[in-house]
Formats: sequence, C-alpha cells, structure tokens
Amino acid sequence: MEAQAQGLLETEPLQGRDEDAIASADFSSMLSEEEKEELKAELVQLEDEITTLRQVLSAKERHLVEIKQKLGMNLMNELKQNFSKSWHDMQTTTAYKKTHETLSHAGQKATAAFSNVGTAISKKFGDMRRK
Repeated sequence: MEAQAQGLLETEPLQGRDEDAIASADFSSMLSEEEKEELKAELVQLEDEITTLRQVLSAKERHLVEIKQKLGMNLMNELKQNFSKSWHDMQTTTAYKKTHETLSHAGQKATAAFSNVGTAISKKFGDMRRK
C-alpha cells in the first residue's frame, strides 16, 4: 500500500504541460467566497512584496555602482583583474606546467639544431672559398 501511495506523490517539479493543465483548470468553483477573498488579499500582498523587493534590489545595484565608481573600479579594470586571475590560475595548473616545460625543452633543442645547421653551412661556405 505504501508503494502505491508513493506513486501518487510526485517528487519532480512541474513540467510545462503540467503547468498548462493547472492554469486551465477552474478551481474557483471549489472555493468558498471567503477563501477567494483570502487568496485575493494574499495575491495583493505578494505583488506588493515583489514590488518592494525589486525597488530594494534596484537601490542596492545603484549603490554598488556608486561604490565601484568611488573605488575607481570600472568594467575595464574588472576585466583586467579577471583576466589576470584566470591567467595566473591557468599557469598554476599541472597541464600548463608540463606543456611549458616540454615546449621550453623543445625550443632549446630547436635552437641547438639551428645553431648546428648554421655552423655546418658556414663551414661548407668556408670550404668552398678555399677550393
């Protein structure tokens, strides 16, 4: 019986079609006039609270901008700071360190190889002049 009861209780959030079904259902006939009035009053109160919260959030966002301006923080500075932090974070990763080490080693080998090729060419030109 418990398994059957659990099947009736859904734990997933409402999906779009569920919301549409609820929106199209007419519950008003199931409510008394007193319940309707209570719900209308609650609706007005919630709308007022939402409006107040939006106003408070807007005021806080303006205050945030003012503080950032006073501190000399602007979008460009924030982008620079974010980039610097991201670059530093990337440089401290193991993968970056290994890649850097490998490329550095490869660069040293390439430099030595080019040097050897240059020396060999110079020697060949020197040999050709002598002949």
